[in-house]
Amino acid sequence: MLEQLDSIYAQALDELSDITTGDALSGWERRYLGKKGEVTQLLRSTGKLPKEERAAFGQRANVIKNELIGAFAGREEAIRQHELATQLEEGALDVTLPGRPVQTGGLHPATQTLREFYAVWAEMGFQVFRSRDVEDDETNFTLLNMPPHHPARDMWDTFYTTTPGVILRTHTSPGQIRAMHELGEDGTQPIRVILPGMCYRYEQISARSEVQFNQVEGLAVGRNIRLTDLKGTIAEFARRMYGEDKRVRFRGSYFPFTEPSMEVDVECILCGGEGCGVCKYTGWLEIAGCGMVHPIVLHNGGYDPTEWSGFAFGMGPERMTMLKHGIQDIRYFWGNDLRFLEQF
Repeated sequence: MLEQLDSIYAQALDELSDITTGDALSGWERRYLGKKGEVTQLLRSTGKLPKEERAAFGQRANVIKNELIGAFAGREEAIRQHELATQLEEGALDVTLPGRPVQTGGLHPATQTLREFYAVWAEMGFQVFRSRDVEDDETNFTLLNMPPHHPARDMWDTFYTTTPGVILRTHTSPGQIRAMHELGEDGTQPIRVILPGMCYRYEQISARSEVQFNQVEGLAVGRNIRLTDLKGTIAEFARRMYGEDKRVRFRGSYFPFTEPSMEVDVECILCGGEGCGVCKYTGWLEIAGCGMVHPIVLHNGGYDPTEWSGFAFGMGPERMTMLKHGIQDIRYFWGNDLRFLEQF
């Protein structure tokens, strides 16, 4: 049996040297060192030998088993290192190749329109003035010629907070009061500002209305400012924004903080005034509301309305972006859908 044991040992080592995969190595282990392996079976048969041969056979069998276990461990480590080296080689990076470009984000379409507004109004001498989003009822309504219970307040669906008299601003117009107080130096200095910002209204969300949207308010206060100054300023803005050949028209309207008040239309930028679905086949697109600042509002802003006058206007960048690109649903602006945003 010693000869058989040495023969199995030599055969096992010979086979082990040719093994290159983990699966083959596991099979080798089961064949020779497993519970039913050949070396294990020979060790179990030691009791069948004559007593005088058992000690020598058992000693030799244990030596062979330990050497095979050591050879197995060495081969297992060699195969693992080889597989690791292969993985590293296959996944190696060629540092001389050009890198993949990093994908960058872009400006929101409403932000793009706002920046166009800033550039045009800056060229016309208007500075940007920021006002707060959370307002008090007095500044948002009362100081703009809408005292409590005034029916004009129903024009805006207001978000009220748990603090009495504190609301989310429904329009950027309260910024007029703050601009006059902060920049007018007690009603002694002319001002010319635009007031961009987010507005909030408690409305049913639909394709045409949202609970939040941007507005750009404009205000100019000075001596001897007339309605013709307002009309000329708005017309010049429309030409710079939409093209020199675009016509502008003014329609009478009502806002409690301006008198007189007007709506402003520009010749349709899509059909050139011929009539299309976007302009509802009228050839005109509404772009702003405007008017001469009401004397009460001037007084509340710290100016003497007998000496000072001014005009104000308001326009929405989302609305203009929708008109410019034929967008039919305002909800796209705040839906964070990359399929929409990446088009701009």
